[in-house]
Amino acid sequence: MNTPAKTYSMPDLLDIMAKLRAPDGCPWDRKQTHQSLLNYLIEESYEFIDAVEKNDRPNMKEELGDVLLQVIFHAQLAKETGDFDFAQVVHGISDKLVRRHPHVFGELKLDGAEAVEVKWDELKKAEKAEKAAQSADALGAGLKDGEVPPKESGLGSMPRHLPALLKADKLQKRAGQAGFDWPDYKGPMDKIREELEEFRQEAEVPGGKPDGDRLESEFGDLLFAAVNLGRFFKLDPEKSLARANRKFMDRYAGMEKLADADGVDFRALNLNEKEAYWVRVKKEEGARD
Repeated sequence: MNTPAKTYSMPDLLDIMAKLRAPDGCPWDRKQTHQSLLNYLIEESYEFIDAVEKNDRPNMKEELGDVLLQVIFHAQLAKETGDFDFAQVVHGISDKLVRRHPHVFGELKLDGAEAVEVKWDELKKAEKAEKAAQSADALGAGLKDGEVPPKESGLGSMPRHLPALLKADKLQKRAGQAGFDWPDYKGPMDKIREELEEFRQEAEVPGGKPDGDRLESEFGDLLFAAVNLGRFFKLDPEKSLARANRKFMDRYAGMEKLADADGVDFRALNLNEKEAYWVRVKKEEGARD
């Protein structure tokens, strides 16, 4: 008779992680640090995103497990150094969710998701201000007479490794909440035209040798303006660009498939011939863009 497979629980997962890190555990797991694991956390997060975008439910379950492993791993490392443990992580996020949802766990009445988001940001800012005040008090103890602790920008802090498009979107939203914003989408639309012209001027300098640093700066301004335009239509820049990437990959694969069917080496074709295949792919899918 076959023994039923064990059904593991969260305590089991914590015990497994502790065993892997024990003196008689796995050499690879034992040598890891918070720093060495960072790339794995990023990679696993993006693999979960990929599974969601493909609507691959079985893979979503697996990738969520991989993300959870990273959380458990970091919590175990912190437990070993006496900084915090997984139970404190669970308490911290649970406490935050209760605090930030007074319309669910308290008496506050909010109408709609947008009002909830505004209240979340208000509570988040208040919490950050309180932490900043505590930090300032601690810093103030080491200041000389007459010195004032530095004041944090109204834009707040941002994770250093946050993707640039996502960071641009968040910065613009925070600036908008502070009243520094265009009245409508026409402002960023005009700004894109302005930045595109400035980029053109830098790219077409006399002598044909544009300054790479200045080009990069103007290109960044152009991307920043494009993110701002999307914000007025509640478009996620990362998701939008990911969609464009997928579309390009699919169409490129379509061109190669058509060329193979014609008995042609796609890579050997000139640009005009490849463009003809691009048009055929778009026509087949009925695309307008």
